[in-house]
Amino acid sequence: MAENQIIEQEVDTVILDLIKLHSDEVEVNETNFMDLLKFSLSLNTMEKKRVVDAVPTLSQFQFDELTKVFTEERDKFKDLAKEHPDDIKKLVSKQQAEWIELLDLYKAEAEKNKIEDENQNKIDDIKASLGL
Repeated sequence: MAENQIIEQEVDTVILDLIKLHSDEVEVNETNFMDLLKFSLSLNTMEKKRVVDAVPTLSQFQFDELTKVFTEERDKFKDLAKEHPDDIKKLVSKQQAEWIELLDLYKAEAEKNKIEDENQNKIDDIKASLGL
């Protein structure tokens, strides 16, 4: 359990850092936005990743609308939790596992980019040694 909390905090840090990459022209409460995204029960891992990846290009309107939708979703699931607590608990458990999965996706992406950069550097070195 404690290990999951540490991993979850690591995910939170990585995602928050990525959310902070929004345009300087956009005002966003990054922590609140991350919290709404993190606890969204309707988005899967890949959908959350797409939102995070889109952050640098999102307009003020898009951030505002996403925040509004996530807030409405949270309110509706709170109401549903009264009628279907077991179902909501299952969704929350799934959401927690998927949040941790998101970190794995970003780590794999970073590793892939690192390898691609190393390969490009090798190609550049070879070209330079051949005088190209």
